[in-house]
Order: sequence, then C-alpha cells, then structure tokens
Amino acid sequence: MQQTIKPTQSIEIKELLQFADRTLHVQKGSFIFQEGMEATELYLIVSGKVQISKVTQDGRELALRICGQNDICGELTLFTESPKYLLSALVLEDAEVVAIKKDLIEREIFQNPALAFEFMKWMSDHFRKTQTKFRDLVLNGKKGALFSTIIRMTNSYGIIKHGDILIDLPLTNQELANFCGTSRESTNRILNDLKREGIISVKKGKIMVHDLNYLKKEIDCENCPAIYCSID
Repeated sequence: MQQTIKPTQSIEIKELLQFADRTLHVQKGSFIFQEGMEATELYLIVSGKVQISKVTQDGRELALRICGQNDICGELTLFTESPKYLLSALVLEDAEVVAIKKDLIEREIFQNPALAFEFMKWMSDHFRKTQTKFRDLVLNGKKGALFSTIIRMTNSYGIIKHGDILIDLPLTNQELANFCGTSRESTNRILNDLKREGIISVKKGKIMVHDLNYLKKEIDCENCPAIYCSID
C-alpha cells in the first residue's frame, strides 16, 4: 500500500482562475520570469513544477521552493510601484501556466473581501514557511540544512512505501545543494554518510528515507505542521 503525504492547500485557487489573461506552455529549463524583470503578472501553475530561487551576491543560487499544481508565483510584486520580480521561476518539468494581470488582482482584492482574506491567509502561511526554512539554514549548519530540506521534501513529495518514505521528485545533488545554500561537494559528502548509515538510499535520482526520526532528532525538529514544514 502506498500513501502520498501532502500538505493542505491554503487558498481557493478557483477564485483566481476566472481572472486568467492567457495560458502559457513552458518547456523544462525555461524561465517564466527572472529576477530584475519588470513585473506585470502573477502566475498560477496548472501542471508541471517550477523552482523559485534567488542568486546571491557571490553568484550562488539559493532555491527557496518548488511550485506545483495550483500554486502561485510572482506574488511578492503585489501593491508595489514599478515592481520588478525579486526572484526567478525556473521550469523543472514541462508546465502549463496561467498568467493573471497584477493590477486586475489588486483591484479584485480590494473589492472582494473573501478573496482578500484567502490571499492574506495564503501569504501568511507562505511567509511562515520561509521564516522556518531560513531558521533551519542559519541555526543548524550544512548538515542540519540538508536534513531539514530532506524532511521538508518528505512532507511535500513523500510517498510511504512499506514504512519508508520515497521523495517522488528527481533532483541532482547540485539542485539539492541549492536548497540548502551549500556546495555540491558538501552535499555529496553528507548524503554518502547517510547512505552508509542506512538512513537513506538513492535510486534514479530519488531519495528513499528509511529513518526519518533520525533526521528529525539530529536537528531537534519541532514537528511543525506539514503546511509550514514543506518545500512548496
């Protein structure tokens, strides 16, 4: 028996679909938008996966989250003058994306209290996720950052198989390192240690977690709700 672990969506996405301006079909490896570009639209992911990331001053990429079906990206530009995208959105697998004009959403939020409430709740949840992630990256060092990232990925993309958890998302070690703010070499070394100890195994780029409690214990995990402890 298999069971998929998924946090609950916190916004009524169907409320936004009625405002769609156009639909984009974006190929893997392409950007929906990049940091510094003029921001006129928000995007709703209909299918596929999109990585949201930022390039640091020293040229390193820090991956912040992965957006999937019914997720929104580009939302940080709302209610700002002459906005530019603060982050980049890279398509990890072929995606269908709906574009919604920023000024239309802003106008509707003022006129529709129910939508405004749902959007504010979604943004609050989103910021809490970001805060807890940065807390883990800063306080737990390279090893703890990777452990925290793996735990979050089990909540977002985990499938329970015979007591173990398969992270159903193929990632290279470099991509995994980008989520941890560490180098690929450091990530390789820590992953190899975990494999030797039987904590995880890796097959075809997907991580199987055999001992989730070990990872949680090592970083003094607070067992936050999955909606906050996730990578999406």
